[in-house]
Amino acid sequence: MDRYERILALHRTLQAARYPVTVARLQDELGCSRATVYRDLAFLRDALMAPVVGDGEAGFRYDPDGGGRFELPGLWLNSEELHALLAAQQLLSRSGGGVLSSALAPLQQRIEKLLDEHSTGRNWPMQRVRVIPHRGRRMDEHSFRIVCSAVLERRQLSFDYRARSTDESTRRTVSPQRITHYRDNWYLDAWDEDKQGLRSFSVDRIAAARLLDSPARDVDDAELDRQLAGGYGIFSGEPKGWATIVFGAKAARWVADERWHSQQQGRFLPDGRYELKIPYSNARELLMDVLHYGADAEIVEPKALREQMRGMLQLAVANYD
Repeated sequence: MDRYERILALHRTLQAARYPVTVARLQDELGCSRATVYRDLAFLRDALMAPVVGDGEAGFRYDPDGGGRFELPGLWLNSEELHALLAAQQLLSRSGGGVLSSALAPLQQRIEKLLDEHSTGRNWPMQRVRVIPHRGRRMDEHSFRIVCSAVLERRQLSFDYRARSTDESTRRTVSPQRITHYRDNWYLDAWDEDKQGLRSFSVDRIAAARLLDSPARDVDDAELDRQLAGGYGIFSGEPKGWATIVFGAKAARWVADERWHSQQQGRFLPDGRYELKIPYSNARELLMDVLHYGADAEIVEPKALREQMRGMLQLAVANYD
């Protein structure tokens, strides 16, 4: 490792040590000579003002009475952390359909500057980190910013909302609770002041958003989870029931590693198939996900959900007659 990484590794070793660390151990952990260990210790103590105490006989550590926990000045990252930051930077710049591009441009520039400072003249192969958004929707950046401000500033919000299910436009006044990113799209969980209940709004369907002076009503987190996160997906309403889905042996290898719901229950059957049980509140969303697996998935229970799937498949087949 280079000197930068050695200093970072040395700092972390001394920071975690409850007792003095011998020079031999430091040599082994840093992969360097005894003289290099002493040079790095001197740099850490004299240039970075670290509270290094000890000697070559007993070992070195940070002074426990040095006036608090010492941290390296600035931002220090090792190679693995730097590579992870690089990948995160690509995710930041390429996801979200550009809705965050202008708002986060200053932050992205700082990340790029940090990468340059630590690259030691190396050109990073950015094209080897790919981010491919899936079915993200177009969204107005101005509305998104106002929604976020309302959530964080705890102020009521007024906006026009056009529901996808009915295509009806209404004016809403809400107390924002939280903003949720779900399947490459953003949703606002809020208390609807007119309907006096919790609702989830797709942010891409919000227009003419305006912050109000009135403070937002706070709903307990447990109640939010009970009504908005208790069933499958993020749609409002408590779970209507539990669905049992059996996947064929081929699909089982994928489904067994997937997280459909925080309370899901799954097990492999003796014949290699996989049984998944999940609570759900919005039947259509669950049916669409099961359809994704085609003939490799079968809804076993409840009977009403099974019949809904049968009806959807019959209508789909009719399109090809």
